[in-house]
Amino acid sequence: MADEAPEEASDVLAGLTIVVSGAMPGYDREGAKEAITARGGKAAGSVSKKTSLVVAGPGAGSKATKAEALGVPVITEQQFADLLEGGLAAVGL
Repeated sequence: MADEAPEEASDVLAGLTIVVSGAMPGYDREGAKEAITARGGKAAGSVSKKTSLVVAGPGAGSKATKAEALGVPVITEQQFADLLEGGLAAVGL
């Protein structure tokens, strides 16, 4: 909590609830959650009808399946960086 400057991030994910499932190259699970919250989004641990989208990396399993069943958009781990930069519009949603 010393004098670390917070990472410059916008609120491109404000109002979104995002679930990360599977491996995210370049991020551990906590790092991916921090990247989402730093941009105004909420990082959730489970998929529900209130979930805005699911990021499905290798090994995503049941979370991606449940998202599809609920009609929640699913993006790949490659699209995650685009999402962090430009929000939903950057991934075509």
